[in-house]
Amino acid sequence: MPADTSDHAEPPRQRGAYAKGIARRQEILDRAIEVFAERGADRTSLRAIAREVGVTHAALTHYFGSLEELLVAVYQESTAPERQPSSPADDATPVEMMIESARINRAIPGLVQLYSTLVATALEEGHPAARTFATDRFTRLRGRLADIVREQQADGRIRKDIDPDAVAALVVAASDGLQTQWLLDGTAPQHEALALLDRLLRPES
Repeated sequence: MPADTSDHAEPPRQRGAYAKGIARRQEILDRAIEVFAERGADRTSLRAIAREVGVTHAALTHYFGSLEELLVAVYQESTAPERQPSSPADDATPVEMMIESARINRAIPGLVQLYSTLVATALEEGHPAARTFATDRFTRLRGRLADIVREQQADGRIRKDIDPDAVAALVVAASDGLQTQWLLDGTAPQHEALALLDRLLRPES
């Protein structure tokens, strides 16, 4: 097959530079995840974070643009499925999924605080990256949990007299609210409260 000599062909040097750029961005992101897992998301400057990550301020702004965009990228990367130490069982109820997530999060309070910071920032004007992140996340999560509720209602594992979309919203609200309480007070009964909600959603035996 003859080589592609059209205008759309990407020169080898350009492809190599692009690949290196992707790899460099990932390196910075990996280190940023470590930093935020240790120290949380205290409001600070991009320049200060660059020092902790070990890169120049120019490098950080080149790959992420703003502090808000960096925070979103760090949280999304840190919660990627391949980075999770375990996953809930395939037949887990929505609340059991949140219980497992809470168990994992107890080991990374800095990233939990980062998430809370992003959600709080999303409520403020002038923060489009955080607002898009939070809105999209809640929409996807509610949709996913509502589908699971419908399946488990059909299997008789969740009460059939409750609206799946409302259940999904309630589970998300309970999980996030209890997570905030735990950040403020480590003795808050996070697991126990979620377990109670799980029992309330199950059909009477």
